[in-house]
Amino acid sequence: MKTRNRSLVFLTMLIVGASAFLGGCATTGMDRSVKTSNSIQEVDNEIAKMDAQLDKTAASLDMLLRPGQPEVEKFFGHYSDNLVKLENEGNRVLKRMEEMNSQSIEYFAEWEKQGNAYSNPRIRELSEERRLKLAETYARVPAASAGVEVTYLSYLSDLKEIQTYLSNDLTPKGIETLTPVVDKTDQDLKALKESMQPVLVALNEIKAELQGETK
Repeated sequence: MKTRNRSLVFLTMLIVGASAFLGGCATTGMDRSVKTSNSIQEVDNEIAKMDAQLDKTAASLDMLLRPGQPEVEKFFGHYSDNLVKLENEGNRVLKRMEEMNSQSIEYFAEWEKQGNAYSNPRIRELSEERRLKLAETYARVPAASAGVEVTYLSYLSDLKEIQTYLSNDLTPKGIETLTPVVDKTDQDLKALKESMQPVLVALNEIKAELQGETK
């Protein structure tokens, strides 16, 4: 009797263990898919925050350099604060894009592995077609993000050097001499915003593809 009970307990443990294992396998792909989809939205949100902070930082610099500005110290403080926020937002965008890239690589590698396990040739074919199409769309984000990183870091470097220059010479003449440099940053800001557009387009294409929207 005891032997029979022990056998039943052992059999129950095997069934529970197998169920947990199979359940884990079934949800792994879903978890990766959700995680990858969330990273897309995070990148999109962070870019929107960065874009808004770019405008705030540029506006605070314009206020600081306005001819006859009577409160240069006050607006220098505003500019410095916005510059810190911009650097934080920009670095967060670069980090999110890097995370999205690494997650998508893992996601599609595992998808390929699981797709090869299908015994039904039609399902295997459909899985491969879908994987290749999505992978191609995802690949546009890191390709486009390289341009964002270069223009962002160049623009940020100029803004920080302007801050350093003014911290040593916050005088009407010192501000006046910066006019050519500031004019260039206006052009660099435009270039940075333009470099962000391909990333946004790629993100929108991915979201449309995942949601089954027609173009």
